[in-house]
Amino acid sequence: MPSVHLPDRACILVTGDEAESFLQNILTLDLGTVQVDEARPGALLTPQGKILFDFLASRVEGGFRLECRAEVAADFSRRLTMYRLRAKVQIQVRDESVVGVSWGDELGSSRADSSVIDHRFGDAGVYRTYDGAVGEASASLEAWTAYRVGHGVAESGADYELGDAFPHDVLLDQNGGVGFKKGCYVGQEVVSRMQHRGTARRRILIAQGNGALPAAGTVVTVDGRSVGQMGSSAGQHGLALVRIDKVKGALDSGVPVLAGETGLQLTIPSWASFGFPEAAASTQD
Repeated sequence: MPSVHLPDRACILVTGDEAESFLQNILTLDLGTVQVDEARPGALLTPQGKILFDFLASRVEGGFRLECRAEVAADFSRRLTMYRLRAKVQIQVRDESVVGVSWGDELGSSRADSSVIDHRFGDAGVYRTYDGAVGEASASLEAWTAYRVGHGVAESGADYELGDAFPHDVLLDQNGGVGFKKGCYVGQEVVSRMQHRGTARRRILIAQGNGALPAAGTVVTVDGRSVGQMGSSAGQHGLALVRIDKVKGALDSGVPVLAGETGLQLTIPSWASFGFPEAAASTQD
């Protein structure tokens, strides 16, 4: 399997007698569903339901490992500490952690014993390894980006900005990043309302360009009006966070969707269960 080291990642260890109950009360995912051999996505939200921090959670002895972007790890740790109050937990940033990822082994025959399954990719065979278990890299970061993009898996920084997106926008409602059957957590009322009313209008879609895609942050337009923006890309393939009602309108009317001057074909990731809305929004709205 190809594998890479991810130098922009860090880990926060949350351990102690009350680690699971503490995190369960503030994070979006249902930690009770996290198996010992997997990493599941999740987020810490603002009270208004926007993503403050995104991460992958996996079990360690006595608690959980929260893998996140290295540049936000210290802020994430401080926010967790703010919520700790009298909970019997210890919070430790491991910004020197080495994080590796390997992919492409659907049966897991080449998987290291100490690795965990990256749940965002379903059965596609993606595994995370940490610290001493990380082996030699055999592929480039560009190859990993291409694989991630091809599966419609978004990450903050590369595909959206923290503080600007709801969990539904970046498909956390689709990949197990939100526990809809668990109790309350920070921002839960907004997320539940969006789920039950079906009001998610922005979504991450897979973009294929008729040429090389422009840089992340490039505005996606229909009829000269913004409907979203580009995220990560690898050649002619990338991710875009867009208004799906506007994209539906463009598809129905045959109006091109553009990122800069590049024409886009936008599709829903194959593993996602949502669809384009039946009623398209006017491109003039």
